[in-house]
Amino acid sequence: MDTYFKKEQKRRGLLLVLAGMLPLLLCLLFTFIEARKEVRRQQTAAATMLLKQAETISDQAWKMADHLQQYANRPCADISGELQEYASLYPYFRSVGLMHNDRVSCSSAYGGKTGDLATMIQRPVPSHEATSWAISLAATYGVRDRPAILFMRSPSPSFSSYALVDGQYLLDFMEALSESHGYSIGLKYGDGYEIVKGPLVQPGQTLPDAASTLKIASKRYPVGIRITTSSREAITVWRQVLLTFVPMAIILSLLLMALTHSWLKRKLSLGDRLVRAIRKREFSVHYQPVYNLVTGVCSGVESLLRWQLPDGTWVKPDAFITAAENEGKIVPLTRHLLQLIVEDTKSWKVPPGFHLAINLAAEHLQHPEFEQDMRDFAAQITLPQPRITLELTERSLIKDGEAVSQKLSRLRSEGMFVAIDDFGTGHCALSLLQTFPLDYLKIDRGFVNAIESFAREAPVLDAIISLSHKLKLSVVAEGVETPEQMAWLQARDVVFIQGYLYARPMSSAALQTWLQERGRTRLR
Repeated sequence: MDTYFKKEQKRRGLLLVLAGMLPLLLCLLFTFIEARKEVRRQQTAAATMLLKQAETISDQAWKMADHLQQYANRPCADISGELQEYASLYPYFRSVGLMHNDRVSCSSAYGGKTGDLATMIQRPVPSHEATSWAISLAATYGVRDRPAILFMRSPSPSFSSYALVDGQYLLDFMEALSESHGYSIGLKYGDGYEIVKGPLVQPGQTLPDAASTLKIASKRYPVGIRITTSSREAITVWRQVLLTFVPMAIILSLLLMALTHSWLKRKLSLGDRLVRAIRKREFSVHYQPVYNLVTGVCSGVESLLRWQLPDGTWVKPDAFITAAENEGKIVPLTRHLLQLIVEDTKSWKVPPGFHLAINLAAEHLQHPEFEQDMRDFAAQITLPQPRITLELTERSLIKDGEAVSQKLSRLRSEGMFVAIDDFGTGHCALSLLQTFPLDYLKIDRGFVNAIESFAREAPVLDAIISLSHKLKLSVVAEGVETPEQMAWLQARDVVFIQGYLYARPMSSAALQTWLQERGRTRLR
């Protein structure tokens, strides 16, 4: 016995240790991922600031190039003073000038001294067919130790105006960004020289210890920016993030250990939670319209239960319906659904014979009060001559089939209708289609999607529709999302469709507005 207790104590101790280690391990993983995101955010912020600076300079340069167009036919002697004034008073410019027949004819730096463009930019002249272009340069004739950017405006083959921006204005900005995070930064206009600041990186290469590289480009100008972060900087960021989250991880570790120690006492029954949600009216009903391909109007709706938590979060229907079935709460949940529908429909204004479809679970069908529940529901509906349709799954029909068939027959004799929902997704024998009292057969969206997936050839769907017609069952196609699917179904005499092509599920209030505005609008 002592050995057993010792083993049990060791097992519990191991579980507690694992529970305590889990938040710490997750903290390491999370902070590593978050550090990479933070590095990317910092890179993006830096690149965005540099790009904005480059675009601001480009704006000024293009304005100057446009302004110089007015001097096209004036002698250099008359305008050289004004060009020198522009270069001196306006920021950013190393020089401004004019060109005639691909030669510099007048500039703020050399006045009327002429020269070819290649000499000025210290490189071959790029071939450009565009009337405006910009290129970054390693140096210029007058300043050979600093880069520059040339902005050229050529309204005609024989005349051009240009603005030459000193690269130091960008280098200073790049240096400030590089020093703060150890970045290697590159900036390039067009296919020109890459202006680099930080650790030397050749074009097309990265730092030996580079952790990541970000490249962005301007949407307005031909300027691209590269920012490379070193592994050392990435590790520094990770340490900072880790120090931020470690205290929280320790607290979570202790809390998880406490929860592990007493989880049975603290276990919250999902069934109790569903009951509380019903009491607090957290459930609501959304309605998805059904379209009649023959009449061209909305013929009814399918009622869909939805659960919204107090914090605004929506719980997936499959999750809470499955939980309700497992916890034995599906019957009270269905009764709550019926009551919500009764409350909603009191304010509806719909034509006689409006379809109202309700999804029912197998457990409710076998409940001794099922028939009375449905009779009470029908008695409270105030719509004119409603066509209440009970939508059942194939599983509902298979289980306790004879008793279910008798219940459905009695309800049909009282004016209700019966449909098989999501036909083809279960294990229903085809003979049940003749055995059970049915009115509608709802085809699962998976078969409808096959219309386009197999080049408009859907032999299984075709067979299901043909079988339904022979059994005199009306067909409702679910999940119709495209006009092609609708046309295919219409060509095979399918009367009812529902899906996003027509309308999405909506609240009761939204449905009433929708019915007034679009309920009688024919789909094209």
